[in-house]
Amino acid sequence: MTPAPSIRPRRLRRTPALRRMVAETRIHPAELVLPVFVREGISAPQPIAAMPGVVQHTIDSLRGVAAEAAAAGLGGIMLFGVPAERDARGSAADDPEGILNRATRAVVAEAGDALVVQTDLCLDEFTDHGHCGVIDASGAVDNDATLARYADMAIAQAEAGSALLGLSGMMDGQVAAVREALDLAGHEQTALLAYSAKYASAFYGPFREAVDSQLTGNRRGYQQDPANRREGLREAELDIAEGADIVMVKPAMSSLDVLADVAAVSPVPVWAYQVSGEAAMIEAAGANGWIDRDAAVRESLTSIKRAGADAILSYFALEAAGWAR
Repeated sequence: MTPAPSIRPRRLRRTPALRRMVAETRIHPAELVLPVFVREGISAPQPIAAMPGVVQHTIDSLRGVAAEAAAAGLGGIMLFGVPAERDARGSAADDPEGILNRATRAVVAEAGDALVVQTDLCLDEFTDHGHCGVIDASGAVDNDATLARYADMAIAQAEAGSALLGLSGMMDGQVAAVREALDLAGHEQTALLAYSAKYASAFYGPFREAVDSQLTGNRRGYQQDPANRREGLREAELDIAEGADIVMVKPAMSSLDVLADVAAVSPVPVWAYQVSGEAAMIEAAGANGWIDRDAAVRESLTSIKRAGADAILSYFALEAAGWAR
């Protein structure tokens, strides 16, 4: 009887070429989306102290980064607007001349079909209280009144040229409400990205500076409790049933179990967002010499893809696209 051949996994780890050839997980530039911030009322890009290497753009500088992203082969660019003035209902969010809608038109004109131009559909950047929805007399977020505002925002963003709307507010029924509004307005082809499993995370901290958030208190009444795993899958299934074209897990690195759960059953693409705090920790540790910064970026993105993400929103997207080619 012929003895079984010895199994030696280390044989395939011996050289860089062998390791590259048998790698199970690869990231293509088209699977990366770059989040960017555009701020009204500034004349030059403004660095964000808590997010090294990231800036608030002017519309002119935004055109440049959109062209760079297209040339790098990125899949898309996600736009966040920072208005000069805010009010309780976030009026600038659906104003055709509001900063986000003007920026969207500029990026579409610059990049055309070379990028999937995406817009954040949420009120938190635009309200003077910093919450993701309309506040009622008791100080709580009014879910249904907020859905009406989301519908108006969706139509304005679609008319500005956004191809994919990122529903990040975590209101119940938001996908169905926005889908209905878009279809009635003749925007049946505008796609919806549902931030389905969006946790009330400590890792969003630097983002607050990036959008000049006015929030006091917290959003735990509508974002998910980080303690809950099954709830993330339930939320994704609800959004898919309401018509989401893509579902999101956020934050990515601290929710890899949820990401794997959703990816295992979802009939639509599953994305993940490597959020501001996750990126900032890598930058800070790298700057202090505690970790190899570039290796940590690569490993973090690989782990998110390995867990099941079809695409990743990351502030490292442009840099990683250069490595992937």
